[in-house]
Amino acid sequence: MPFDSDRVSTVTFDSYSTLVDVDAAEKALADRVADPEPVSKLWRARSLEYTFVGNHIDEYRPFYEINRAALQYALDAHDVGVSETERDEILAVYHELDVFDDVRDSIERLRDAGYACYVVSNGNPEMLDSMVDHANIRDLLDGIVSADEVEVFKPDAELYRHAAARTGTAIDEIAHVTAGWFDVMGAQHAGMQGVWVDRKDSPWEPFGPEPDLTVPGITAFVDELGV
Repeated sequence: MPFDSDRVSTVTFDSYSTLVDVDAAEKALADRVADPEPVSKLWRARSLEYTFVGNHIDEYRPFYEINRAALQYALDAHDVGVSETERDEILAVYHELDVFDDVRDSIERLRDAGYACYVVSNGNPEMLDSMVDHANIRDLLDGIVSADEVEVFKPDAELYRHAAARTGTAIDEIAHVTAGWFDVMGAQHAGMQGVWVDRKDSPWEPFGPEPDLTVPGITAFVDELGV
């Protein structure tokens, strides 16, 4: 279904890879790992896989703990030996990830045009608080919704429905903006419009529905709303 800008009254944003750059975590590995790129990619992939599996076996842990376990696996898989202290220092980069350049100005435009703006994320509250402060967008947000509140991760429909209830918005009036393909599909399945932020000019998944809208960055999404 084509994107319907007239239906949108609330905008929800994913956090990691959408507002902040998880690829920046590779820098934290660089001083301790000879070839940090594959370790970083496996770390991110395993972290998401743990959330998917956790949803289906009723094994919930806060995302920071899941991310720690995923990092440990990635280090072990590449035979990288670091101390627990060093591992936790690497992990702590998630509190200060680089913010994409288009984030603050775009959300400011949305707020000025009357849209309510929220973050809806797998991150636990402590991670999201530090992310929002580091991104300097707390003053622009109407709220932050964490998976920790329902102990279910994306793309489970329960989290998106909970987010809609938190925002006080009919779910079909929400546009969910995210760089995660699974997050787009999860939002759509729950009844939101799914907006895919494709910053890397990647192919869309040959599985499941197409996004309602695909944009190269958040600025282009705001332009699509005509504000």
